[in-house]
Amino acid sequence: MTFSEKIEQAKLLIREYVNKYPNCCVAISFGKDSLVLFDLIRQVKKDIPVFAVLADTEFPETFQLRDEVIKKWGINYKEYNFVNDQTKKAEDCCRSLKVEKFKEALRPYNMWFSGIRRDEGITRADFQPVEERDGLYKINPILFFTEKDIWRYIALHRVPFNPLYKKGYRSLSCRLCSEKEKDENESEREGRWKGTCYAGGECGIHTKSLR
Repeated sequence: MTFSEKIEQAKLLIREYVNKYPNCCVAISFGKDSLVLFDLIRQVKKDIPVFAVLADTEFPETFQLRDEVIKKWGINYKEYNFVNDQTKKAEDCCRSLKVEKFKEALRPYNMWFSGIRRDEGITRADFQPVEERDGLYKINPILFFTEKDIWRYIALHRVPFNPLYKKGYRSLSCRLCSEKEKDENESEREGRWKGTCYAGGECGIHTKSLR
């Protein structure tokens, strides 16, 4: 597909599932992918409920971007927070705490939009545009976008983005488990939980039941 075709396909998928499941929401992390996703969704459904699950150990730049985005777009936003134990190792931060907060956030809904992409890393290579688990639907409209597509969209549509990407990060979580790129041949998510058995992997949001 061309870049333009990917955008149109994403909008068609969003429109189809907003109509099919009006009791829906979108999760954003204030990372580059989720903000591109939300910019696409708001062209279809401006008032869609938006939520974020944020730790107290997020980068200051993430909180600053959050405030900028809320002001710029006037979104219907709700935030769920949790406290990370900063004495733990990187592989233990966020994981179960984040999943539990996601369950709480999704409890009122039967469908949600996610900003995952297949080419981010091997753990996401088999994900599908439409997924269902225990009666909860997850729709992945930008699944086939590449990292290049994301930055191209950001540039063309002037989507706000975290300044940490300019400093060498390619994938952002909290400051305890995100590292800058060390090698251009690394996968995009290689900086997550670097040096642990979970390196480049998942926290559980996209692999566990959220019901």
